[in-house]
Amino acid sequence: MTEETSQDGALQRDLAFRYRLFSPAASTGECVFLLHGSGVDETTLVPLAREIAPRAVLIAVRGRLVQEDGFRWFARITPTRFEQQSIRTETDAFAGFIADATTRHGLDLSRTAFLGYSNGANLVSSLMLLHPGLVERAALLRPMPVLDDVPATDLSNARVLIIAGAADLTYAPFAPALVTLLSQHRAELDARIVPSGHEFGGADAAIVRQWLKAVPAPAE
Repeated sequence: MTEETSQDGALQRDLAFRYRLFSPAASTGECVFLLHGSGVDETTLVPLAREIAPRAVLIAVRGRLVQEDGFRWFARITPTRFEQQSIRTETDAFAGFIADATTRHGLDLSRTAFLGYSNGANLVSSLMLLHPGLVERAALLRPMPVLDDVPATDLSNARVLIIAGAADLTYAPFAPALVTLLSQHRAELDARIVPSGHEFGGADAAIVRQWLKAVPAPAE
């Protein structure tokens, strides 16, 4: 987890979460927040995001909980059960981070999408349910529902892509429950399955890229 020193992609430490900002020279003005999986860091989703949206500003954020030699977003009890107060504390903090980061860098939240993988995807879904209105477009790779008590949230303005792995024996069985949960809260859902395990790859990039084209951000 080497820290870069260049301006573009340098590790930023001045907000609640550490993050890196990547701004292409020919930016479209769109932005994608990247939330990594467990046990790694914020750099792991950057190549995938560049494949998906090469002209978007990327905000690659680091989870605050240390796990082995990497990071995660909230504490877990078992691989499929999570500490509820930790989820809510970190989700609330991340909501504040979004407001601060968009102000700091002059980003347009209405032209922003969220790309989350595994534990990061679960943070995004929690953010949608606990802070409605912040996330209008979210691509969730290998997610599952994690909140025990879900508020009566209206997600009618949210569009969500969920991609499960056919060979992901631990987490894929939970994906339909998340589809149902978000649909019950009126989010517009697109659920896909790719022929892989828990890892992500080119098939995910192709699906997310086409999905973002189909549900574009508002024009300036």
